[in-house]
Amino acid sequence: CTPVLGGIGGSGSLPCNSRRDRDFKVHLSEEGTEDRLSVLLAGTTVGVKGASRCLWVPAQEGHHERLKIPFVCATILSIVSLKGRAEQMQDNVLLCSECLTSAQEFLATVYLLFVYCSSRQHYNLLYANAFAVGGGVVVEDQPDVSAVLSAYNQQGDPTLYEEYYSGLKNFIECSLDCHRAELSQLFYPLFVHMYLELVYNQHESEAKSFFERFHGDQECYYQDDLRVLSSLTKKEHMKGNETMLDFRTSKFVLRISRDSYQLLKRHLQEKQNNQIWNIVQEHLYIDIFDGMPRSKQQIDAMVGSLAGEAKREANKAKVFFGLLKEPEFDVPLDDEDEEGENEEGKPKKKKPKRDSVGSKSKKQDPNAPPQNRIPLPELKDSDKLDKVMNMKEAARRVRLGPECLPSICFYTFLNAYQGLTAVDITDDSSMIVGGFADSTVRVWSVTPKKLRSVKAAADLSLIDKESDDVLERIMDEKTASELKILYGHSGPVYGTSFSPDRNYLLSCSEDGTVRLWSLQTFTCLVGYKGHNYPVWDTQFSPYGYYFVSGGHDRVARLWATDHYQPLRIFAGHLADVTCTRFHPNSNYIATGSADRTVRLWDVLNGNCVRIFTGHKGPIHSLAFSPNGRFLATGATDGRVLLWDIGHGLMVGELKGHTDTIYALRFSRDGEILASGSMDNTVRLWDAVKAFEDLETDDFTTATGHINLPENSQDLLLGTYMTKSTPVVHLHFTRRNLLLAAGAYSSQ
Repeated sequence: CTPVLGGIGGSGSLPCNSRRDRDFKVHLSEEGTEDRLSVLLAGTTVGVKGASRCLWVPAQEGHHERLKIPFVCATILSIVSLKGRAEQMQDNVLLCSECLTSAQEFLATVYLLFVYCSSRQHYNLLYANAFAVGGGVVVEDQPDVSAVLSAYNQQGDPTLYEEYYSGLKNFIECSLDCHRAELSQLFYPLFVHMYLELVYNQHESEAKSFFERFHGDQECYYQDDLRVLSSLTKKEHMKGNETMLDFRTSKFVLRISRDSYQLLKRHLQEKQNNQIWNIVQEHLYIDIFDGMPRSKQQIDAMVGSLAGEAKREANKAKVFFGLLKEPEFDVPLDDEDEEGENEEGKPKKKKPKRDSVGSKSKKQDPNAPPQNRIPLPELKDSDKLDKVMNMKEAARRVRLGPECLPSICFYTFLNAYQGLTAVDITDDSSMIVGGFADSTVRVWSVTPKKLRSVKAAADLSLIDKESDDVLERIMDEKTASELKILYGHSGPVYGTSFSPDRNYLLSCSEDGTVRLWSLQTFTCLVGYKGHNYPVWDTQFSPYGYYFVSGGHDRVARLWATDHYQPLRIFAGHLADVTCTRFHPNSNYIATGSADRTVRLWDVLNGNCVRIFTGHKGPIHSLAFSPNGRFLATGATDGRVLLWDIGHGLMVGELKGHTDTIYALRFSRDGEILASGSMDNTVRLWDAVKAFEDLETDDFTTATGHINLPENSQDLLLGTYMTKSTPVVHLHFTRRNLLLAAGAYSSQ
């Protein structure tokens, strides 16, 4: 089989089974404002403007490897006679009948190569001609349901599906222990796709028999997915089904060692099991690594998400996880510091000189992003004053540790018949807000200072604006109360967040909106409408101005308070975005999803820079460590997982909770991690011990071979039970007092 590629800057032959045909490479780079593509084919480099397509065409039996066909376009050089040249290109390519049959199945009857065009208009025309040659099929980035379903058109013998699957199952179970754990990952995705193929091709009785025989063999953490899958019993059920689209539009990722992969490949070729091999090639992405196969424990720690594990390449991008350098300004001494003598008349001991605010970050953190990487709001005088107060509080902060655990103050919402769904507490712990299922937002003062609104406009005009206490005079004492109720949403309120300066409050709701409320007037200022479905969570940036929201539409959106449309849309999750959290430096956003993954997004360009898999249920809580280096995540599986953001690795697993974890929070200095759950407990964990002596060598980073110590009980410092109150929020005060909140449940 010798296809002759004529007219490509020097003709030559390239046998299908030669070494070179397996080494097509596609490199994308940027030059100016245009995308440039280099297609390296048998040593010949061709530059192309615009995007490209690549199709992988599986070889028929008898060839050693699959052909990689760069499916770019159908002409050579002339842009004067584009169509004619496309036709000429067709004549310059020869394929043996065996390869031609395989290629026709994948709409690639010719090798198509595309070279430089002078304008985007010519490119589009060229692209259209290419599709004309290829059979008039246009590939879309977002496949519709019919295009997705058509992938299951392969007509295999339905009566043999059980035999194929059981044959592979027996082979894997009889293989060596070192390979068995890795190859067992194939069971679930193969089961799903073989079942869907049977249903789509209307072999309903065979599909039912196949499901009943093998669904019990799948891992327990896939039971919810299998329950949904069992409802797809007819071809009509598949159209528009979200779960089916998830399986089809995203390849299931398996991370397997090269030895295990070769063992599997050899078995399928010997048995001529094309049905399973086709599914492996079409619907799975096998991330092959060199080295020792992973153990069952190592694999179980990382799998469980809707689309398998994360590709190793997904966690290779550089992340600036360090903290931004704080602006420096002097802290005035307290009154007690100014007293030179104590009550006995003796001079007080000289206190050590206090550094300026931000001394913690005086030196530029080498892992920190550039100060101007994203535009952040300038500090107002009130912000500087608040930072001074924060520094004073920090000086009196209790240093926590295994020998000094925090006191816990629990705020119980009694008679919350409206249904408490969200809680937040201000950074200075002066106010607490609750979102309720009756669509109200309720704000309480937790200090003796009551909540007051600004006076009416007529009264404000009478105030002397030059007076020192003008901010006090504008407040209306007649409106003072401990509670303010905010009306505006038309559905349950699922998320709330105070701004760092305590002037604003965010709330998100089932009605698809995010609302910004003024805490000066206690009225709604803006309704942000971008989500088409319920919004599950929202959170302000640590620097204010920006905020993030995530919802049922599977995307997170970045907003600015002065823009009514989102600045960024973070798309990639395969299910609802259930929780969101800003990184302490505000350059990144973490999102947790019902697809059982956590993603880290770059605010600057909207790229996904980390994908963390390992949870066995939807994620409902996220917390960054104060130094920005680590992330803690909690889910319905009752586990807290710890992640090293810089290396993109799981570094710890905390077991103990027996229900969904809705709240996670690090202490102010990062020594303690507190977790709150629906099991009515607050647990405290030793974060310092959990993160010390981490193995982050090159091998671990490259292969993802993590060895999690079974030390949950060693790290658990205390468990504190409520009578019958699920914990929905946790907050450490500036002095490290732990505040917890939840609604009393009589059940």
